[in-house]
Amino acid sequence: MGATIIDGKAIAKEIRAGLAGRVECLKQSGVSPGLAVVLVGDDPASQIYVRMKEKACRELGITFFRHCAPTAVGENYLIDLVKELNADARVHGILVQLPLPAGLNPFTIVKQISAAKDVDGFHPENVGRLCTGVGGGFIPCTPAGILKLLEISAVPISGARAVVIGRSNIVGRPTAMLLLHEHATVTICHTRTVNLAEECRRADILIAAAGSPRLVTGTWIKPGATVIDVGINRLSDGRLVGDVAFDEAAAVAGKITPVPGGVGPMTIAMLMSNTVLAAERSLASRGAVAESEA
Repeated sequence: MGATIIDGKAIAKEIRAGLAGRVECLKQSGVSPGLAVVLVGDDPASQIYVRMKEKACRELGITFFRHCAPTAVGENYLIDLVKELNADARVHGILVQLPLPAGLNPFTIVKQISAAKDVDGFHPENVGRLCTGVGGGFIPCTPAGILKLLEISAVPISGARAVVIGRSNIVGRPTAMLLLHEHATVTICHTRTVNLAEECRRADILIAAAGSPRLVTGTWIKPGATVIDVGINRLSDGRLVGDVAFDEAAAVAGKITPVPGGVGPMTIAMLMSNTVLAAERSLASRGAVAESEA
């Protein structure tokens, strides 16, 4: 195995350590950062993800508000709940755990979240800020984590050819936009891409977010390329694997993320980062209002 392993778990730990000091500063200023998570239904994977987020909040001293609703809940109930959370000064970040049960439109719910509390970065205003490059919004957590992994691992992005497999609004598209803003030449691939393997072999940076176990084999990878595996797939024997055939890929790539222990921990770390940033902005806003009223 020749590739250098990009240890997302270790990098995420460093990020959380930096956030701990910012949380303490906020508390000394009278603000306790708060994250509210809305969980609908009983999807096992979603329940695991919410528990992981709660654990990360507890470790950092972020107040965690869990709101659970049954699978058959109506859209109006969720909209009213989100509006209540928007108005709750204790809550600085709001996250609706996806996917939602069938019959509920995630866009209808998410767009009700205040853009200033949308720590998932899915509100149309935040999406628009990302796409236009205006900045000032929240960046979706997994794409933000991917860019942070590349940055800390000293992977050159400017001028590099990047291929993103996957076009979801959660990972593929925002990741492509972030890479584009860093001056990479970006290709987005998907299920209808012709000669997918050939496209991948051109990549200096390959982001696999297809949701297909071991789709990317060693023959798909340009020697020395950086491979970021976003996929988390559970096999019939219970093992977790990514979208990349790890052993094959590691023999060819220059740098690679493992599954688990790669992108996953970074996603949660960036959620914590967005939550702390939301609290800091709230504090700054309060100060600005106080000055204007003085």
